[in-house]
Amino acid sequence: MNEAAKKKALLMVPYGLQVLGAKSGEAMSLSTVNWCTQCSFKPPLVAVALKVASHTHALVKEGGAFSLSFLGTGQKDVAFSFFKHSLPEGNTMAGHAFTLSPVTASPVLQSAPAWVECRVVGFYEHGDHSLVVGEVVEASANFESEPLTLKEVGAKYGG
Repeated sequence: MNEAAKKKALLMVPYGLQVLGAKSGEAMSLSTVNWCTQCSFKPPLVAVALKVASHTHALVKEGGAFSLSFLGTGQKDVAFSFFKHSLPEGNTMAGHAFTLSPVTASPVLQSAPAWVECRVVGFYEHGDHSLVVGEVVEASANFESEPLTLKEVGAKYGG
């Protein structure tokens, strides 16, 4: 395979940035993700790829639920805050306020333009990321914004 061509082609996939919230027992996390897409209307399903060697992967697998806080344009600082593991301090993580979603008690960012919470309906473990499919069970649209993208923040993740 032409590795350079493969990488160039796969980096052409456009991605937004979301912060995935997970909780199992008292343990919880918020992690920036970008390999995410809607994959069904009825029922409403989203698919997200999670790095196998991450704390968040374990929490989603154990807890059976997750949230996605969709970031808006100009929220680069929020996205970068959750590139590494952080612990909750009261109702904040990495200095950003969160609340627990009403159905699954997954953490969601209060500053996000919109969020969904999902129950896991599929967990596919292949490669260095697992594909997790979640059924959307609740949602909130807080304010209008264009999505924050990898292009806007000047980052690349793929290939």
